[in-house]
Amino acid sequence: MRYLPLDSSLFIKNRQRLATRLKPRSLVVLNANDILPTNADGTMAFRQNNDLFYLSGVDQEETRLVLFPDHPDPKFREALFLRETSELIEIWEGHKLTKAEAEQLTGIPQSRIYWNNQFEQIFGQMVFEAEHIYLNTNEHTRATVDVQTRDARYIDQFRQLYPLHHLERLAPLMHYLRAIKQPQEVQLLQTAIDTTEKMFRRLLGFIKPGVWEYEIEAEMMHEFLRNRSRGAAYSPIIASGANACVLHYIDNSQQCQDGDLVLLDLGAEYANYNADMTRTVPVNGRFTERQRAVYDAVLRVMNEAKQMLRPGNLWDDYHREVGKVMESELIGLGLLDRAAVEKQDPDAPLYKKYFMHGTSHFLGLDVHDVGNKYRKMEPGMVFTVEPGIYIRDEKIGIRLENNVILTESGNIDLMANIPVVADEIEELMNR
Repeated sequence: MRYLPLDSSLFIKNRQRLATRLKPRSLVVLNANDILPTNADGTMAFRQNNDLFYLSGVDQEETRLVLFPDHPDPKFREALFLRETSELIEIWEGHKLTKAEAEQLTGIPQSRIYWNNQFEQIFGQMVFEAEHIYLNTNEHTRATVDVQTRDARYIDQFRQLYPLHHLERLAPLMHYLRAIKQPQEVQLLQTAIDTTEKMFRRLLGFIKPGVWEYEIEAEMMHEFLRNRSRGAAYSPIIASGANACVLHYIDNSQQCQDGDLVLLDLGAEYANYNADMTRTVPVNGRFTERQRAVYDAVLRVMNEAKQMLRPGNLWDDYHREVGKVMESELIGLGLLDRAAVEKQDPDAPLYKKYFMHGTSHFLGLDVHDVGNKYRKMEPGMVFTVEPGIYIRDEKIGIRLENNVILTESGNIDLMANIPVVADEIEELMNR
């Protein structure tokens, strides 16, 4: 892996935290993601199942983790199964984890690390002592899963082999645990964010009239890759002019024109953790009066929204309050009429015409990380804050986004060092 070695204590503690939330005599099985095909003999780059990574730190295909914290025999309380390497695999694919390396990475003793061909033998000594079997599925509220996953195949296989066992959902427990970031996780997020800052400062010296959106993307990737990142945390959005009013514009194929804005939704990945930043800058280095007015309005909403992220708040209440701030700014910009706002349907607020997406989402191993919106906000949760105003008739689309962690004494903006004030943006672009 490109990233520096991780401390196994994070994964040991994560397994211990999960154990406290399991029912008595529970067994947990987690599977690695598949390597997905493209065409012919091509494959996509491997990306580990985040729950498996969270509990083990293993970033390798064909991995399986089995946990049984209160098994009567201590040697069956956790087991890690790996792909056994060979000289042929070493020649064609490169190095795979040895048992000694896996022990150092995961904190699981070598005596409990096995090759995949030993799975049925070892698992048979565990499963019949269990009363509850926790299996994993993707239960993200925004997920659309059209391709059967390795987890899904295993659920079918398990039901055939052990039809009388009672299955439990692992996902709600993982959503609960992963929502609170441990100190080491915050450090990894900060590394991704620091790389994102380096990238953005590089772009401020590069963007000018005539450059193409894909050239900006190339500059982004250069900075990410040279800082031990796998690359972008998500498909980058580099949207100039009217493209900025398309929320998920990822073509990045147009030329940036003098007088236009370019919206940059870019974040680095580091050790599977993700930054998520948005900035909007003038292609020629100077905002017009109208662009500046809209930009400052978005920035005021972002600053207000950051202050509203407090322990004890509820997701829906928070978003309603941010909506009220946005309404006021849109009235000030002449985009909404105050009298019409007072008469609006509360279930269809008028501000949605210009600000149609949410303000915040969980952030971590997933860019839109797992978490329950009905759970009150707690210290350790990390959120994005990303208001925007999109005026299609004027070809103005402005979004600003920072990443914030909640603490007992308030919140901390993890992107506080990344330029966002319009004057600083202009100064850096015109050096």
